[in-house]
Amino acid sequence: MIEELLPHEVVAVEVHGDDGTEPAPLYPEEAEVVAQAVEKRRREFALVRACARRAMEKLGVPPQPLLPGERGAPGWPAGLAGSMTHCDGYCAAALVRARDLVSLGIDAEPHGPLPDGVLDAVSLPDEGARLRRLAADHPEVHWDRLLFSAKESVYKAWFPLTGQWLEFTEADIEVTVDPGERLHGSFRAELLVPGPMVGGRRLGHFEGRWTVQRGLVATAVSVPHIP
Repeated sequence: MIEELLPHEVVAVEVHGDDGTEPAPLYPEEAEVVAQAVEKRRREFALVRACARRAMEKLGVPPQPLLPGERGAPGWPAGLAGSMTHCDGYCAAALVRARDLVSLGIDAEPHGPLPDGVLDAVSLPDEGARLRRLAADHPEVHWDRLLFSAKESVYKAWFPLTGQWLEFTEADIEVTVDPGERLHGSFRAELLVPGPMVGGRRLGHFEGRWTVQRGLVATAVSVPHIP
């Protein structure tokens, strides 16, 4: 699912539900991070790292600890860019060589409405108006949840490039549906604060893709190098 949203250079590994995949044994320093967490949290932490280590193996990178750094962003081995996500019944990791992409971000959420009040807290007025138009044309999609997921993916791609927080209201996201499709499309995130410098140029927006499948909404952002 996630790999459909990313360039071919990206290696993505995902687990749906209880498919028999066992969490990877944690390194001692990883186990320390979740030593006080509940069992569900520890399992998700280990399972998404199992996905990440399988992706690393496919890229020829030896397995090693993946520790959360500032604001929880995973610390990737030198020369790699990546992102991880997990929610009930799903987890995934996507990795790419840094020479191929500057950054990427992925997110998956249960395909259901956001809790009351959350959309107002995370969206801009123009975004809300666009979502209402989309809902009139495609009522089968929970557009509020999709917008939330897209903002999460934008943040995950943004943070490694800036080391700074990005508020939900500091990116204006416009979602489009692919021609002839109902459950697949793209989005563009206009940055309302100064964007990161890439190749000597300041980025003003991010581009992403989305899909709704198997009871989930998934989004992904990839940031290419600028010649």
